[in-house]
Amino acid sequence: MSLPPFWVQIVAGLVLGVVLGWITRSYDVSWLHTTLDKVGHIFVQLLKLAVAPLVFFAILVSITNLRKVNNAARLATRTLLWFMITSLIAVVIGIVIGLLTNPGAGTGLTPKDGQKPEHAGSWLDFLTGIIPTDVITPFTELNVLQIVFMAVVAGIAALKLGEKAQPILTFAESVLELLQKALWWVIRLAPIGTVGLIGYAIAEYGWHLIGKYATFTADVYIGCALVMFGVYPLLLATVAKVNPVQFFKGAWPAIQLAFVSRSSVGTMPVTVKVTERLGVPKEYTSFAVPFGATTKMDGCAAIYPALAAIFIAQIFGVELGVKEYVLIALVSVIGSAATAGLTGATVMLTLTLSTLGLPLEGVGLLMAIDPVLDMMRTATNVAGQALVPVVVAAREKILDLDAYHSASASPVDEDESREAERKVSLPPVAA
Repeated sequence: MSLPPFWVQIVAGLVLGVVLGWITRSYDVSWLHTTLDKVGHIFVQLLKLAVAPLVFFAILVSITNLRKVNNAARLATRTLLWFMITSLIAVVIGIVIGLLTNPGAGTGLTPKDGQKPEHAGSWLDFLTGIIPTDVITPFTELNVLQIVFMAVVAGIAALKLGEKAQPILTFAESVLELLQKALWWVIRLAPIGTVGLIGYAIAEYGWHLIGKYATFTADVYIGCALVMFGVYPLLLATVAKVNPVQFFKGAWPAIQLAFVSRSSVGTMPVTVKVTERLGVPKEYTSFAVPFGATTKMDGCAAIYPALAAIFIAQIFGVELGVKEYVLIALVSVIGSAATAGLTGATVMLTLTLSTLGLPLEGVGLLMAIDPVLDMMRTATNVAGQALVPVVVAAREKILDLDAYHSASASPVDEDESREAERKVSLPPVAA
């Protein structure tokens, strides 16, 4: 019996999760509450299990793959430039929405409701924290920024060594394929993980909490929607000169998985697959998407910290001026790597608050609502991570337009059908 399309499974998981979460909260079903928590937690843990080695080998291989691309330095520069441009646009949208809606007004929250986070980000910590003290700790403590640093160094060293480094590169490519294959198995569990994650969020926080943060929650969702369905299509139509609807048709599997998993890095294999399917050359995709998964965060590092800073400033009665808004934009464009592609944007928020001189206790005001916000933020992140390679490839005239216009299938379904076709094409074994 064939399963329904992957997107149908995800939607079914969302609906079932909401229903089970409502039942759990309404009738205080403790065993169901625990079950939903465990199911969601196990799914996220399985995603995180592959994060450290996946990031390292993906970045290492992506840098060395650039040698196969013409104008590699130009492509890398253009990619980083568009990362910054789209981040700047996103943070401006966040600031404008915050100024128009005053999300901190009328919430009933006071400074006493907040508390300092256990770990706060600062520019000094950010800069000094890039370089690891040893090669093991970043992997055991999942410090993605340090892992990226080591991978970049290793990749550049491999390029300089040339043929001598080929055995290492062959090994790295094999390990990367192995990790992506294993992660695909986890991704197939996403519908089940969705039930747990959404169900637990509803059961734990309920609708009343969302109501308390109604304006702020709406601001984050509206801001992300404006960027994802307003700015991105505009860039596709005017800069890349391609059909925006076709982009979302091809990229949707990655966007929906990001919404559920709340992890850019966990979604990265799907993002790579949909970006390639949209006609971006594989060698360029293997560079742009892994870097994007760790540094390109329009939702977590642009819209969210801008709105959160305005929200917290209003709760604590701090007046923000033009200088502070410029600083928010600067932090968002330069410091987005601090989010490191993992669930949550607390580090980025504390980095923004400390730069502005706002009380870090304000972070505690937003922790309860964070899982609900993080779904939309991560979906926006991943959409941007697929968008920029398409825009750059189109501008550089290396985008396969035939592939772009024909992209449609879910990556999971495509992977399964490809395996099936491969098996069918094998010659029969003689008895």
